[in-house]
Amino acid sequence: MKISKLKIKTKSKSYNIFFGDNIITKLSSILKSENIRFEKCLIIIDKNIPINKSNIIRNKILCKKKTIFFIKANEKNKNQITVDKILKLLFTKNFNRNDCIISLGGGITGDVVGFTASIYKRGIKFINIPSTLLAQVDSSIGGKTGINNNFGKNLIGSFYQPDLVISDTSLLRSLPKRELVCGYGEMLKHSLISGISEFEYLNKYKFQILNLEKQFIQNAIFRSSKIKKKIVELDDKEKNVRKKLNFGHTFAHAYEATKKYSNKLNHGEAVILGIISAAEFSFYKNLLSKNILKKIIIHIESLNLNVNFKKYFKKKDIKNIVNFMKIDKKNYSSKVNLILLKKIGKPLINNSYEVNKIASFIKNILFKKYLN
Repeated sequence: MKISKLKIKTKSKSYNIFFGDNIITKLSSILKSENIRFEKCLIIIDKNIPINKSNIIRNKILCKKKTIFFIKANEKNKNQITVDKILKLLFTKNFNRNDCIISLGGGITGDVVGFTASIYKRGIKFINIPSTLLAQVDSSIGGKTGINNNFGKNLIGSFYQPDLVISDTSLLRSLPKRELVCGYGEMLKHSLISGISEFEYLNKYKFQILNLEKQFIQNAIFRSSKIKKKIVELDDKEKNVRKKLNFGHTFAHAYEATKKYSNKLNHGEAVILGIISAAEFSFYKNLLSKNILKKIIIHIESLNLNVNFKKYFKKKDIKNIVNFMKIDKKNYSSKVNLILLKKIGKPLINNSYEVNKIASFIKNILFKKYLN
């Protein structure tokens, strides 16, 4: 069993990410090697996790008192109500700051549990075991936590680094293709902001990756994680270069909010639409060449993902989309801040545009091209 390790070093904390296939069976020895000890643990498990996998993890975590709590992980439950339920358990069981809270699930579970860990007694030990491709390449790395409210996505949150991340590809095998697409969207984003070699790697092995062929999926996850590691270590609180990780996300979060976080459009699908939107807007503002734009669009279309604007939106939705973009947490004025692309590997941060200009782009360029 090959196990790879990646060390994340931020100003607030350093921690390791372990990568491999079926490495959850080695969880107790990994915890021992990392010198992570606790008397009590609360394991938060997404109900979608196969019972045989959750049982392995429950049995491999050795501590005096173990509490299990199941959640139904979806965007509608990613809220303060769920956080309060977890907090109540922690207080009832009298957890202290040397005890541990463990997340087993996708990005939603990790975000909720990480946020709860950050505010319980100002911080408790936190271990993240991401179970989706999206979480393994993105949300489990870098310490961003958050929940949604009526005003938008992830508007309440904190930066809180975990003590350990276990990235096990065996957890991915039960996922439907739609969930794998979610993670692929973030991998594509990482490649576009990183460089042409990363993009060409995905372009060459995209089908092997989506088919979870061991060699390719493990390598792709590790490469994608390294991209995020470099950025997070330079800017763990998103003051500067980390903003580039939001490429496509201002559009994406607005698309999700417009659909009221329904299952009709999941996060990864929204990110793919957001990447198309940000790339098209970069071309629209004469920043990105037509040739590079075409290369990105052809790559996405070649995946046959059935992810397109016509499937989700009509022109009447434009007003809502723009309104959600206006209140995005990355804005610092009445304008909308966008991360754009000059070429593959050259993202541009801190580009602000008037709301009416973006509305005009969506209506006259984006929707005409993709809805007609």
